[in-house]
Amino acid sequence: MDYDFAVVRVVPRVDLETFENVGVVLHSRTEEFLDAAVVTDSGILRRLAPKADVELLARYLTNYVAVARGEASAGPMSFLPPSERFHWLTAPRSDVIQCSAVHGGRARDLPATLEELFSRYVTTAGPEDA
Repeated sequence: MDYDFAVVRVVPRVDLETFENVGVVLHSRTEEFLDAAVVTDSGILRRLAPKADVELLARYLTNYVAVARGEASAGPMSFLPPSERFHWLTAPRSDVIQCSAVHGGRARDLPATLEELFSRYVTTAGPEDA
């Protein structure tokens, strides 16, 4: 199966364009699959973005995953098709949460691939913190 993914980043100083990887969002159009794994542990987030409101940041990241999964709690965005949600989640923005460029790949098991990408690109925590 073909897929696209982007690394989710926290940008504590937008003016300096510095960032820390905090998650991965993975999408497969042909499988209608969209999911994300993110760090929400306040201790880790505090270390990555010491001046940020880490509780608010954790809520934003939790909502990011809810949008990816199409959960009704995420509001109107959750009712869009997976491809539209993926493009909305990865769209460039001047914000504290940003995404890398979108990259592609092929996999047999999309949930396992999400875990592998999370492990590879988010080196500050394991999947259990997602």
